[in-house]
Amino acid sequence: MCGIVGYIGKRQAYPILIKGLKRLEYRGYDSAGVGLINGSNQLNIYKAKGKVLNLEETAAQKDVSGCIGIAHTRWATHGEPCQANAHPHVSQSGNLALVHNGIIENYASLRDQLKEKGYTFQSSTDTEVLVQLIDYLQNSYQIDLLEAVQVALHRVIGAYAIAIIDKRTPGRIIAARKSSPLVIGVGNDEFFLASDATPIVEYTNQVVYLQDGDIAVLETGKPLKVVNLENELQPAEIKEIDMNIGQLEKGGYPHFMLKEIFEQPECINDCMRGRVNKETHEVILSAVNDHKEHLLNARRFIIVACGTSWHAGLIGKQLIEAFCRIPVEVEYASEFRYRNPVISNEDVVIAISQSGETADTLAAIELARSKGAFVYGICNAVGSSIPRNTDSGSYIHVGPEIGVASTKAFTGQVTVLTMLALTLGHEKKLINDTTYTHIIDELVQIPDKIKEVLKQNESIARLSRIFTYAHNFLYLGRGYSYPVALEGALKLKEISYIHAEGYPAAEMKHGPIALVDTEMPVVVIATQNAMYEKIISNIQEIKARQGRIIALVNPHDTVISKLADECIEIPETLECLEPLITTVPLQLLAYHIAVCKGKDVDQPRNLAKSVTVE
Repeated sequence: MCGIVGYIGKRQAYPILIKGLKRLEYRGYDSAGVGLINGSNQLNIYKAKGKVLNLEETAAQKDVSGCIGIAHTRWATHGEPCQANAHPHVSQSGNLALVHNGIIENYASLRDQLKEKGYTFQSSTDTEVLVQLIDYLQNSYQIDLLEAVQVALHRVIGAYAIAIIDKRTPGRIIAARKSSPLVIGVGNDEFFLASDATPIVEYTNQVVYLQDGDIAVLETGKPLKVVNLENELQPAEIKEIDMNIGQLEKGGYPHFMLKEIFEQPECINDCMRGRVNKETHEVILSAVNDHKEHLLNARRFIIVACGTSWHAGLIGKQLIEAFCRIPVEVEYASEFRYRNPVISNEDVVIAISQSGETADTLAAIELARSKGAFVYGICNAVGSSIPRNTDSGSYIHVGPEIGVASTKAFTGQVTVLTMLALTLGHEKKLINDTTYTHIIDELVQIPDKIKEVLKQNESIARLSRIFTYAHNFLYLGRGYSYPVALEGALKLKEISYIHAEGYPAAEMKHGPIALVDTEMPVVVIATQNAMYEKIISNIQEIKARQGRIIALVNPHDTVISKLADECIEIPETLECLEPLITTVPLQLLAYHIAVCKGKDVDQPRNLAKSVTVE
């Protein structure tokens, strides 16, 4: 969840670290801090509660010189958000400073042991325990920093990505990872490190993704060295990242979230590029071609995911079952990993995660592989942990998503799941050529149809002002639209802090209808598909109880448009492709309601983009 940045080289570190923290602020913004070693080998630590801007104000007029430093933006786990709990944490000797993303599960017992050795603690974090343990090992056994880190990490239970500096050896940073991401950028006689590549891309496109158990030694004037906990040399494969700085900036939009909503037509085109051939009417996924035996002969698919990715998985379930006639289960990864599920080597587990670093999803993958299942990953971040820990998979290729509330990643995931279901169904000869061609023809038109929805941005903004008063919302849909209702409700909750729930429309009368009154807006996905007549009945039930209806309707609708209080028109498409279009106005509705309420839509309270801890 937290964001880590580090630099060592010939440049001044502070500007690089601050800019890097701003790029990583979507990972946490409860507090921020920076640690620098200046030319006199003095260790300077500056921290502030809140966002990186507060840290800049704290460090203003202070000594921020030095060509080596580490920095951190925090999403609080152990200990409330405050200056004392902000990173970097400093050892009792004053020699070491450490930043950490993850959770040290056995920190309490380690802290008790260190207290018996005379150590006192200035924070309530698990991280301070680790820096004090390393300090103790150095001083007690007269070992260097690298060896002390290796010994300490042998004693630690939990997840970590760490970076540590020692003012006595100011030309070196030690970094290590286990179950939390860490990337090393390799420049000319300089190194960068970060939780992901976004702070690095401005300076170099050469990166090394550390593997679990790796410890990197970054020293001025020396090549990158990577070892494991036993001090055995490990390969440090340099990869070239394909990312440009424009993707990390707002580009004239007031928020990243709005920019990313508007990027979806191009993102879906990017997702389909090289995979969907509109001339030959074919969908080709190399991952399917390379692993046909596993995928086509699967007894069952199990989709594991969290949050928005779980909603995409619910749509994937309907697509795969409709096109492939293979049973699909959709599981919360956080529950799947703990309930001793029945898995066999005839199952295919599909793991979905935007970041590719979601801790619960990675644990579910590990469990599935231990049972012999074939694991297929769907994620956005190239080089992340999920692609490295699955048997095969597909990237969604939607570019960096900075807004905490996921938008373009969701439609990218649904696009990949659509292509996967189409490919498998066609290979199994369960989709006839006419239907297959028709779906592909409609799929390639989706980006243009989303552009038509985006033209209504201003009208949706005006509509949103009406509903800022609401304390509760209901979102209703049927069939493929039910997961979209769930996703629409989640978006509103995440960024406006209005309580919202998504339901299958027919389930409303089994309880939720008791909530409906004049103060309850109800968003209904009411496109003219096979469920249209049923949706009319559901809307009439709401109207009979004075509920206020916001309906998503197709052009030329003559029934629901008269029943609803407000309508948002969306282009017609095939029912199986509707989620790619219907989700967009719900994203805009949530965005504009949150903006009207004065909320920080890019960095909503208590949330972080990449959930790398349990």
